[in-house]
Amino acid sequence: MPEARLRRVSSQRFLPAFKALAVALCATAFLLPGAQAAKKEKPAAAKTAVAAKKAKGPVPVEVKRNAASSKTARGAVPVVVAKRGERAEKVVRGGRNVVATIHKKNGKTVVAVQRRSVVRVAEVPPRQSFGQMAGLHGTEDALDLKSSVALVIDQDTHEVLFSKNDHAVLPIASLTKLMTGLLISEAHLPNDELITITQDDVDTEKRSSSRLTVGTTLSRGELLHLALMSSENRAAHALGRTYPGGLTTFVSIMNAKAKMLGMKDTRYVEPTGLSSRNQSSAQDLALLVNAAYADATVRSLSTSPEYQVEVGNRVLQFNTTNRLVKSPDWEIGVQKTGYISEAGQCLVMQARVAGRKLIMVFLDSAGKFSRIADAERVRRWVEATHAAGSPAASSRNTAYQIAG
Repeated sequence: MPEARLRRVSSQRFLPAFKALAVALCATAFLLPGAQAAKKEKPAAAKTAVAAKKAKGPVPVEVKRNAASSKTARGAVPVVVAKRGERAEKVVRGGRNVVATIHKKNGKTVVAVQRRSVVRVAEVPPRQSFGQMAGLHGTEDALDLKSSVALVIDQDTHEVLFSKNDHAVLPIASLTKLMTGLLISEAHLPNDELITITQDDVDTEKRSSSRLTVGTTLSRGELLHLALMSSENRAAHALGRTYPGGLTTFVSIMNAKAKMLGMKDTRYVEPTGLSSRNQSSAQDLALLVNAAYADATVRSLSTSPEYQVEVGNRVLQFNTTNRLVKSPDWEIGVQKTGYISEAGQCLVMQARVAGRKLIMVFLDSAGKFSRIADAERVRRWVEATHAAGSPAASSRNTAYQIAG
């Protein structure tokens, strides 16, 4: 057989094998990325499965949708970056709820949603106050006040014009500073003595902020002004810490003064009000407001609208925490505000309304501005029905004993 013919026969014999080999190589090259992708997806799926097992139901998180996840193709698993703290509600198109799994990735908490979804954060109700937990907000009153505790007394006649849960003992937040300021004023310590803010004055309980940084040096008079007007926590703590005998002695004197004023339901554990263990009742606080009004320094500083202090090369502007102080509709003799979550929004005042000197106490008010709104409601109500010399005023005979 000629050599050329032999070559043609050989090539024809092995041609099918070559074709099969080429097809196999092409298939391998095409499928290889998919296989690698599958290998990469396995650990993620395993992590998700483990995380889901650990999560045991909906995970409390605050969710923010990742920009990359919004571009995810249909059927893929969108990922949202989240931080713990609130419950995340996932809703797919059509309104069906989706349960997510959670795991850690590069030090971040990551939520994996099982199907493409629109993510929204469900609002979590704020921490309840002691008054809310006790059901005091269920008490109805004629003025529809938002404060669960209220008391309005004529300072001269001791007549009770309005009361609501006035025996309830609750945290009083920064109303505490009214006692702190009163004791510092009565001690007649040098107002020009310089006091330096130290690490001991930093709030480790609520971790509240302050512009009085550690190392700031102000006079005792300046710190007293900031504590009563702007409710400055570090200022109040420094005043108690530098009291003769130290902080422990000062707190003891706070409780002794409360007992002397007849404040039977009151207890202090520190001078700022950041602790929920500082507690009192509306009746007791009316006694404190009456005593504070008798002190000219407390009257002046607590009703100051604004104040500037020099800190190093800077001048810091501080303002009152009670906007009614600047209102032309109010004539306020002494006042103090307070807030921590356990106490709610609080306000005490001595004010002249419709020719009468009134003591007002509002505790555990729900809402940022509700204590102010409650005071306005009471003022309008007194002006309409309890003006000095009016028949409505003379017809009431309920009296409340105010010491001093």
